[in-house]
Amino acid sequence: MQAIVKACQSGKLDAEVVRVISNTANAAGIDFAKQEGIEALVCEHKHFNNRIDFDAALGELIEQAKPDLVVLAGFMRILSSNLVEKFLGRMINIHPSLLPKYPGLDTHKQALAAGDSEHGASVHFVTPELDAGPIIGQVIVPILDQDTEDSLAQRVLAEEHELLVNAVQHCLTGNVQFTALN
Repeated sequence: MQAIVKACQSGKLDAEVVRVISNTANAAGIDFAKQEGIEALVCEHKHFNNRIDFDAALGELIEQAKPDLVVLAGFMRILSSNLVEKFLGRMINIHPSLLPKYPGLDTHKQALAAGDSEHGASVHFVTPELDAGPIIGQVIVPILDQDTEDSLAQRVLAEEHELLVNAVQHCLTGNVQFTALN
């Protein structure tokens, strides 16, 4: 999220971040957004009785901002199909693996355990199936002999920023459009 905000400020990205929402009050992105004058809201999932109620409240907060694009950058909650369908084709996510390899969590650990020679990150459209939407872009990071989960994660994260900014630009300019997979 910070990379997107900075790209907007520098003119590299012709866009405006209109709202930042987190499901945890202590997320660093909330403080950063407030410092940058961006509306920042917290919608804590633990304050809701179930996923459906949380997703309904989150969906309302998103709709109020009237975004052209919803970017999940560090938002670590699985969203219900109802919420995803509401923003289908306008919601993207960044994931630290070369999808379709390693959806879900612990991607760096999985890549190292498998003996992969490369890892990376993917930006994809969000669909109801976890980390399975059409891919917008990927970046490959070689796995080094001395890599640990942490060192690999840091090197992938360094590449994710540019990948995400470029993916947002492609979505907003229409260079990339959502096409449902059959």
